[in-house]
Amino acid sequence: MSNLKMLFFLSLLFINISSVFAEPYADKDLIEKIGKKYKIFAKKRFYFQQKTFDSLKGSSDFEKLNGVNKFYNDVRYVSDKTNYGVSDYWATPYEFLGRDKGDCEDYVIAKYFALQYLGMDVKKLFFFYVKSTKFKEAHMVLAYYEKPSAMPLILDNNNFKVLPANKRKDLTPIYRLQAGQIEKISTGKKVKNQKVGRKWDQLIENIKRKVI
Repeated sequence: MSNLKMLFFLSLLFINISSVFAEPYADKDLIEKIGKKYKIFAKKRFYFQQKTFDSLKGSSDFEKLNGVNKFYNDVRYVSDKTNYGVSDYWATPYEFLGRDKGDCEDYVIAKYFALQYLGMDVKKLFFFYVKSTKFKEAHMVLAYYEKPSAMPLILDNNNFKVLPANKRKDLTPIYRLQAGQIEKISTGKKVKNQKVGRKWDQLIENIKRKVI
């Protein structure tokens, strides 16, 4: 076998081994715990989630955005008050999919960390606090910037289509959040908000602990 063919063979072998041993989004032990708490249908949701993510690996950013948005938008909307008995709670992606219900923040969080798992640069992703003129209430969506100066694409649990922000006339942006840092859209200035900072820190801690 020529050196070139040998290198080609080894590269294919490496790719296959890498894919087999790639770390899953939710490992087997975690899925077993989820199954015990939320029953068999929750386990199936997590296996389908991994299948969906595996199908998106190697895809373009837009294909990942579209696939992730569509997958999580199948989860039912329920207020935090109904779901957790409190007015505002940021659920981990495991809680959100395990319960199969959540509010707008939970969709955004799940989509954000799914896209991070799929290899997307999280510097391109922002949580957007907006005012929904359609529902006349505060809302949260996920925004993707291909470049810092680009028109962001919006992932929204109220819309299965990933659309540019200028096509979403029903949303009025107020703040954007990245890693607990808030920026006011109208001024572009950073805003201190200890409550949001604490929520972000608690969310990261809960994800590390794999809270379900």
